[in-house]
Amino acid sequence: MAKYILKRLAYMLVVFTIIAALMFFLYNLIPGDPARAEVEALKSTLKPEQYEQMYQEARARLGLDQPMVVRFFKWYFGIWTGHFGFSNYYKANVIDIVKEPMMNTLFINIFSTFLALGCTIPLGIYCAVHQQSKFDQGVQVGTIVGYSIPGYIIALIFIYIFSVTLRWFPVSGSKAPGSSLTGFPALMERLYYICLPLIVMTFSALGGMTRYVRAAMIDALSMDYIRTARAKGLREKVVIYSHAWRNALLPVITLIIGWFLGIFSGSIIIENTFNLNGMGQLYYKGLTNQDYELVLAMQMFYTAVSLVGALLIDLSYGLVDPRVRVNK
Repeated sequence: MAKYILKRLAYMLVVFTIIAALMFFLYNLIPGDPARAEVEALKSTLKPEQYEQMYQEARARLGLDQPMVVRFFKWYFGIWTGHFGFSNYYKANVIDIVKEPMMNTLFINIFSTFLALGCTIPLGIYCAVHQQSKFDQGVQVGTIVGYSIPGYIIALIFIYIFSVTLRWFPVSGSKAPGSSLTGFPALMERLYYICLPLIVMTFSALGGMTRYVRAAMIDALSMDYIRTARAKGLREKVVIYSHAWRNALLPVITLIIGWFLGIFSGSIIIENTFNLNGMGQLYYKGLTNQDYELVLAMQMFYTAVSLVGALLIDLSYGLVDPRVRVNK
């Protein structure tokens, strides 16, 4: 197992380096000059020689006066030493900008992920066991409707119902304007403000996962070993949860781990709809404002998360199903 993990880590390093090179050269070949954009506002107030001097100083400060290959290696090795670049739009180090959006994204996505899994897994199992019952048919209709409606439509419907009509939750934001609460009161205030986006994200995730769990369970329940277990006189709960669910978990676990890894990326639609300062909104602002140092750092973070996630999925197969061996 250790040899397999080390081998995979070596592959991950190679893939990470290739993607880093592709992303760096791609973003740096996009038309635009960050140094020019930085001093352009002062052009009308400076003499031509002063403007040119400031422009050259900006290029030197941003490292744009060096060959692109040199800039790439400085940026790449800077990633491994904890320097993720400087944001031209926010005028601060990228690591300092990402901290708050990352915490907000983790805060809301962890809650919604556990809520969705807590609802969809039991619901999918129950529907598979009681296949073609009226309850199962009703759930299938509901999941198809929920799966077909885009997230932003669900968000608008819920805002109208719970914020405009019932006035149970605020329309947007993560805390009250001008709030200076700290400690437990601040936590309760944040929970209150994220209740509605949390409900929207959970509701949006119910359809796809419920149908996936149901299909995996139906396939597992149709196997010969299930009929053998029942023929031996085992209790139905033992058959369902010890035999069928464990085997059905093998295809489901890929989706579950991918879902957990997705908590780091945030949701551009939900965060923009509810005006939440998260990773999705930050990534969108970085792209629209050509803040490529920030975008590159976030892109490489997502790449690292994806590579680690692929390794975790492969390792989890061996934990869920002893017949699977991942040591080669």
